[in-house]
Amino acid sequence: MNLGDFDDDSCLIYGIGNVGRQDDGLGWAFVDWLEAQGRCPSAQLQRSYQLLIEDADLISTKRRVLFVDATKDESVTSFELRRPAPRMDFTFTSHAISVPAIMATCEQCFGCLPEVYVLAIRGFEFGLAMGLTRAAQRNLDIVTACLSSPGPVGNATTATTGGTRPHRTAAVSSDSHR
Repeated sequence: MNLGDFDDDSCLIYGIGNVGRQDDGLGWAFVDWLEAQGRCPSAQLQRSYQLLIEDADLISTKRRVLFVDATKDESVTSFELRRPAPRMDFTFTSHAISVPAIMATCEQCFGCLPEVYVLAIRGFEFGLAMGLTRAAQRNLDIVTACLSSPGPVGNATTATTGGTRPHRTAAVSSDSHR
């Protein structure tokens, strides 16, 4: 996968988060970066505070979708790119629904399922304040540099080695067990 794969009007890049909660704004910051750099101008770019059940309808009209969100997962050094599998789970409430549940709803209600990726960027602080922390900004810079490289990223987890250089693993993971 590379960003060029999403430069098409049948694609959606969906930034999730809240810029008023520090690093929770990483998903929106990624979409801001795309717009500022003129990347993927043909794709539909969207920002939302959270996923909604209605997003199943939205993705049903797309061929490929990239969800971008912050993660608190300490096993993610800088970012993780994965291919989740559709799965109905018990995360559905008025304030939380997972990407796999959105996918399963799309498949069940609309009889189709786009190619879906999740880009999780490591965040550190999620308090009420505007702006990313330096560490989160560094991770955003790492992921945008990796995705700006020519050719496919082709990785599931990209971590920093020694805190500066991206290290790529072999294949995009399929998140069928989560």
